[in-house]
Amino acid sequence: MRGFYTSGILYVGNIVLDFASAAPSVVKSIRQRDLLNTWLRLYAREQTAPAIWEYQPARLEEELSDLIYYTVDSSTPTPRLTIQSEGTRISRAYGHTGKGVLLDEYIGPRLVPFVMPVYYECVGRGLPVYSVADLDDIYGRIVAYERLLLPFQSEGKICHVIASLKTFCEDGGFEIKNLMRGNDALPRPKLRAVIDRDLFHRAPGRIAPAELVEFVDQRGSAVTTEIIELN
Repeated sequence: MRGFYTSGILYVGNIVLDFASAAPSVVKSIRQRDLLNTWLRLYAREQTAPAIWEYQPARLEEELSDLIYYTVDSSTPTPRLTIQSEGTRISRAYGHTGKGVLLDEYIGPRLVPFVMPVYYECVGRGLPVYSVADLDDIYGRIVAYERLLLPFQSEGKICHVIASLKTFCEDGGFEIKNLMRGNDALPRPKLRAVIDRDLFHRAPGRIAPAELVEFVDQRGSAVTTEIIELN
């Protein structure tokens, strides 16, 4: 089962999906925000998705177990994403690795309506997409599954996607093995958002250009005020 677009609406089988418009602050994980901020700095130069070879976030090695790299074939009406990573932590949630396999074939028809739409939206818009869903582990504990997708282009076409996948359980520990396949409960989507607002990154503590800064000198009895415009 694959999806298609019409009039800005995404259909997957008989399911109609819409996506909220969001700013980068929608992403709650600090590590995922770091990954997103690196992407935003590259995007800001020409207001377009960067090339994947330019993307070198700090501490990337620490995140590799939670990252999946995909190549994208856009020559067909619906993009085809092929998994290029293996041995990642999330492969335990699916029960096996999938390097070289099409994503929709890897996850199976049961999960396609819940997984593929966020990837199609990311490729179609050329913008980051963030989603959150609740899952049940094999013991019935609720696990939040947070997915951040980052698109990368070459010659004007999205040709790579990197997915950052995080899992969190308010009850503490949970069983990740076969998390996506271990029971009959399907994912329960909580949020699907395209990050299409405030597409810039300002380092903390920096003063923006053309911002007015007021200095007050209170020495002596007189108060002297000086306003300086920073360009």
